[in-house]
Amino acid sequence: MIRRTFLALAASTAFAVPAFADGHSKDIVDTAVGAGAFTTLVAAVQAAGLVDTLKGDGPFTVFAPTDDAFAALPAGTVEDLLKPENKDTLTAILTYHVVAGKVMSGDLSNGMKAATVQGGEVTIMTEGGVMVDGANVVTADIEASNGVIHVIDAVIMPTM
Repeated sequence: MIRRTFLALAASTAFAVPAFADGHSKDIVDTAVGAGAFTTLVAAVQAAGLVDTLKGDGPFTVFAPTDDAFAALPAGTVEDLLKPENKDTLTAILTYHVVAGKVMSGDLSNGMKAATVQGGEVTIMTEGGVMVDGANVVTADIEASNGVIHVIDAVIMPTM
């Protein structure tokens, strides 16, 4: 209960935007770390060995699930995915959240399909709010030096 309350407070504080108001001089990883609402995502990126990739030139578009999004997964899911023997599965899930290129919210259209780095496609819906494979975009267009982050409220899963 306390953890969930703390995470909710951290998320609401992160979405107040000052954490992103530095002219996007930080890369995607450093921007996520600085926000404070993506500790699980950052830990997963580290466990999958994707830090250097997401600190690379890009540009990348990242649909970033919050800590609350990861907490909503069935009990034990995150812990299992972070185990070394599940690195390939974790990498597939994380790269499904990444699209090559910088796609801003103004570039989106209803029913749009976007190829992910994982190899699958996500479906973007724009009617009644922006959604990516059923996850709501709660904050859009957080620019980083090597791309853009769109914060989502759920972890999206590729077909495996």
